[in-house]
Amino acid sequence: MTTTRAAARAILGLSLQRLFSLRGLPLLATLVIGAALPAHAAEGMGIEGARLPLVWGLPFVGMLLSIAIIPLLAGHFWHHHYGKVALFWALAFLVPFILIYGGGLATYEVAHAALLEYIPFIILLFALFTISGGILLTGNLHGSPGVNTALLAIGTVLASLIGTTGASMVLIRPLLRANDARRFNVHTVVFFIFLVSNIGGSLTPLGDPPLFLGFLKGVDFFWTTQHLFHDTAFVAVILLGAFYLLDRYFYAREEKLPPKPDPTPDTERLGLCGLRNLPLLAGVIAAILMSALWKPGIEFNIFGTHVPLPSIARDLSLLALAGISIWITPAFIRERNGFDWEPIREVAKLFAAIFLTIIPVIAILRAGADGALSPLVALVTDAAGEPVNAGYFWMTGLLSGFLDNAPTYLVFFNLAGGDAQELMTRYAVTLEAISAGAVFMGALTYIGNAPNFMVLAIAKSRGVAMPSFFGYMVWSGLFLLPCFALLTWLYFI
Repeated sequence: MTTTRAAARAILGLSLQRLFSLRGLPLLATLVIGAALPAHAAEGMGIEGARLPLVWGLPFVGMLLSIAIIPLLAGHFWHHHYGKVALFWALAFLVPFILIYGGGLATYEVAHAALLEYIPFIILLFALFTISGGILLTGNLHGSPGVNTALLAIGTVLASLIGTTGASMVLIRPLLRANDARRFNVHTVVFFIFLVSNIGGSLTPLGDPPLFLGFLKGVDFFWTTQHLFHDTAFVAVILLGAFYLLDRYFYAREEKLPPKPDPTPDTERLGLCGLRNLPLLAGVIAAILMSALWKPGIEFNIFGTHVPLPSIARDLSLLALAGISIWITPAFIRERNGFDWEPIREVAKLFAAIFLTIIPVIAILRAGADGALSPLVALVTDAAGEPVNAGYFWMTGLLSGFLDNAPTYLVFFNLAGGDAQELMTRYAVTLEAISAGAVFMGALTYIGNAPNFMVLAIAKSRGVAMPSFFGYMVWSGLFLLPCFALLTWLYFI
């Protein structure tokens, strides 16, 4: 017992050390800049997006293309050096920005992105990843079309209760074990990303970060449940039906081939281990709700960025819950789950660069009609100045597929007026379009939502021959775009 606890302490210390070393990159850059340069961040300072040319978006485009192309052309190099590639593109933005605009503005922008966006983002993912990794479904489910479809349906429902990250991490390993004796299993993981890692998280602010940001802006907790239920049910039913038919096709093909040995023996009954982690998942939900509902009015000014006390308390609570999970979960559960830190490590490094290089892109979008991306803004407003709901759905969605969907949601939320009460009533369909676009179309690419990348990393580590970045987009284009076109015709035109 002493040895187990000592090992748990060691794992906890190493895990937190790794987390802080990864999530601290943007903040470390802030501190270095602030110490090295005489300029200081000004209160309320920020980039004027209207003055930025599109060339500032090149590091972000380079980062996205690196994620898309390098694993395809040089997989071994990417596996060992993706962190260096991410650092290169981060510096490709940061160094010229410091030289042109000075250390004060750079300090403010990096601190703002790190303190209010990246650090809370990665801490939440780390907590859900760690806690859900301590829950083990024992026994051997056999991945028949009916079983697989049921697992996807359960995950779709769970995603709005414990978040797309939590649901993805709880169910992806049982799904992979259920199908480890099948030759054709890529489509199963692809549809899992569609439904569990994205579309299922659309019914509550707990499901996906964009909806949580809307909740913080004043959108009622159950507004999305009421207004997005029909959208979610419509798309989910179509995709589950399509998956069942596709899985039946592949299952019939396998029946004509010699049976493949099942790596998972049928020696134990179905069951759930690690139940002590379930209250910790409830604790994550409570911590998030607390940060939104508790308003003590206390803030800390860090490099011109106001960080509220509830946000700090939430992040510390999430780290504590993750630490408790590591402490109380027997090692064999994580071993049986095939749990390791590489998926969260990869997400942390890549999204650190994405959150940094996206800074000028978001600033240009915020400038609206005055910015370099004004033609995009024109697509969401008619001649009378009224919102074009179909335009909001597709613009929010397509940008969410390639940018981070949380800040993209905020951009279009503000572009539509930014008044939660008016958006929930007079412009309810517009807010519905923005919300559905941000959540649903995060499934279009591997980088549209963080759980996509985590599921990809876990599936690849289990030997699933997952499609490349563009190969995945062929799947999403074939199955998702017709659903979204139908949704547009039914609800947003």
